[in-house]
Amino acid sequence: MTLHIAGMGTSVPQHSIDQAEAARAWVSHMKLDRKRGRILQALYRRSGVKKRHSIVLEAGGNGSPPTQTFFEPVAFEGDPGPTTQARMERFETDSPGLARDASAEALSKAGVEANEITHLVTVSCTGFFAPGPDTVLIDLLGLRSTVERTHVGFMGCHGSLNGLRVADSFVGAQPQARVLVSSVELCSLHMSYEWNSDALVANSLFGDGAAAVVGVGEGLAAGANDWRLAASGTCRLPYSAEAMSWRIGNHGFEMTLSSAVPDIIRDHLHGWLTGWLADAGLAVEDVASWAVHPGGPRILSAVGQALGLDADASAVSKRVLSEYGNMSSVTILFILDRLRKADAPRPCVALAFGPGLVAEATLFL
Repeated sequence: MTLHIAGMGTSVPQHSIDQAEAARAWVSHMKLDRKRGRILQALYRRSGVKKRHSIVLEAGGNGSPPTQTFFEPVAFEGDPGPTTQARMERFETDSPGLARDASAEALSKAGVEANEITHLVTVSCTGFFAPGPDTVLIDLLGLRSTVERTHVGFMGCHGSLNGLRVADSFVGAQPQARVLVSSVELCSLHMSYEWNSDALVANSLFGDGAAAVVGVGEGLAAGANDWRLAASGTCRLPYSAEAMSWRIGNHGFEMTLSSAVPDIIRDHLHGWLTGWLADAGLAVEDVASWAVHPGGPRILSAVGQALGLDADASAVSKRVLSEYGNMSSVTILFILDRLRKADAPRPCVALAFGPGLVAEATLFL
C-alpha cells in the first residue's frame, strides 16, 4: 500500500434543517395522526442527528424557516411521492456542483493543479446518469480529457473506502499517478412516504454532502507526516445477506435495515478485525484513533462493544452524525478529514458497513 493523502475537501448544500424541525415538517407533510406523529418525533430524537443539509431545501438554516417544494404533501392514502425518474433528474442537476466544490478544495489543499490529475475515481450510491459525474467533473474542474475514470457505484456507506482502495492500486502501479477520489451523495432525494420501520429510520438519519481526496504515491508525497494508506480489508459478515439492502424502486431507492444489524456486528466484527489487524502487526489496543461510519447510534455502540472501545473512540463520528446526519459513502471522508485536521494519533482505522452485510476497513499510518 502506497497511497498518501495529499489533500481533502468537503461540501454540503447551502440550506439545512434542525432535526426537531424535520420531524415536525414530516408529520405535517404526511398528515399523520397524533399517535404516529409522536412515534416519528421520538424516532427522530433518538437518531443522534441534530441537523442535516439537503439539496431539496430552498431555504433553511441561519434562523430562516426551512422550505421545499420537491416533496409535495401526501395527496391520498398510499401516495408514493416523486417517481425515481424525478429524483434522478434532481441528482443529475444538483450532484455535480457539490462534487466540484469538494474536489476543488481537495486539489487546493494538496497543491495539485486540476490538469495534473491522472486518475479520477467517483463514488455514489444515491444516483445514476450517463455521461456521469466523472465526465461532468472533467469540464467543471478543467481535468485533462485523457484522465482515466473509474466509478464505484451502489456500494453503500463504505463506498469511499473502496474508492481509496482503487486509488491505491493506481499509485502502486504508476508511481507518478495523482488520483482524485470524489464522492457525492444526495440521500434526501430518497425520502420515503411509506410507513414502515426501514423507511422511518432512513428518513430520520440521512443527509446530503460531498467529499474528495487527492492521493499520490510515495515519490510525490509532500512529507513524512502525510496520512498513508497502509492496509485495506473487507469481510462479508455471516448470516447477514438480507440484513441491509439498497434497491431501486419506482419511487426512490428503498433501504432495508434489519434491527439485527447491531447484533451481527457485535457478534462477528471482533473475530475478523483482530485477525486483519494481526496481519498488519497490530492489535486493537495499538489503534490510536478510529474513524467509524456512524450508520446510527446503535451501530456505533455495537462497534464499541465488539472491540472494547471507550466512548471517546467514536467522538468524532458522533459529532459528524450530529451535525450532518448519515451522508452514506461521504460520511467516512468527513470523519477522516476532521481527524487529519486535528492531527489525530495514528495508527488510525477507518471502518464502515454496507449492503451484504459487508464490513470494510482501512488502516492509515
